[in-house]
Amino acid sequence: MGDTPQQAPPEQTPPEQTPPSSSPPPSSGGSGGLDDNIAAALAYLFIPAIIWLILEPYKDNKFIRFHSFQSLFFTAASWIVSIVLGFIPIVGWIILPFWALGVIILWFVCVFKAFSKAEFKLPVIGNLAAEQAAK
Repeated sequence: MGDTPQQAPPEQTPPEQTPPSSSPPPSSGGSGGLDDNIAAALAYLFIPAIIWLILEPYKDNKFIRFHSFQSLFFTAASWIVSIVLGFIPIVGWIILPFWALGVIILWFVCVFKAFSKAEFKLPVIGNLAAEQAAK
């Protein structure tokens, strides 16, 4: 039993250790805590749109301001049209579910475009939002 030579275990090299970084990685957005595209997409949730127009790092960013204003104007317009359609007997009541579906689809498109860093303008509302964002 003692005649078989034993193999030495292979040497293990220690994993490379990197020193801990003392500074956080740079953000791709220039607006502070959130990236511009994420803040612009969140603006379509309505309440963040109001917050972005008030908070310091976001209120100075034209891209975020545009999407915040477009979100507010789009919400107001969709509510007004929904109320008007609700008061129109039969025809308005038939159109209302299709209007709601269209609003939801358009809302998803706006969120996706904002997240993709595109300044997607809705008809009429987009021009008003661009004017307000430029101020």
